[in-house]
Amino acid sequence: MKNSKKYFGFAVLFLLAINISIESCTETKKTDKEADKKQIASLLDSFNIAAAKADFNQYFNYYAEDAVFTGTDATERWNKKAFMDFAKPYFDKGKAWNFTAINRHIYIDSTGNVAWFDELLNTQMKICRGSGVLTREGNNWKIRQYILSATVPNNIIDTVTALKSAEEDLIIRKWSGK
Repeated sequence: MKNSKKYFGFAVLFLLAINISIESCTETKKTDKEADKKQIASLLDSFNIAAAKADFNQYFNYYAEDAVFTGTDATERWNKKAFMDFAKPYFDKGKAWNFTAINRHIYIDSTGNVAWFDELLNTQMKICRGSGVLTREGNNWKIRQYILSATVPNNIIDTVTALKSAEEDLIIRKWSGK
């Protein structure tokens, strides 16, 4: 009986130690996610500043090598190299684009290696939405996909649709094979 109590005591201490260890890991994971969110928010701000300063190398350094950029025009879907080729003349003129986040949401998956975001941006096109996916590469985050969308207030969508119909009908026919 004496040994049973002794083993029971060890078992209770062991279970308490495991529980404390699990809680500690869970708390660290939460803290890491918050730190990652801050790091990603800073990256996205710096990314936008690099474009505003027309710093070509810094701006494109935020992208992973296999990144994809999708722009506001239906025909704008580029891998990193093609987007660099498109953007270079703008950056060379010393004026690319100037976007400032006015609202942002960042999410991180349970592994801590994949993040996604959506944000509203103040731009020369008025409010746009930026969204994308980032992955961790070592201690850094890299943009794998970035999507820039123009927002359209619901009360004028019919007017905007009418303005773009002729041009986008051609694209629809081309890509749908009709």
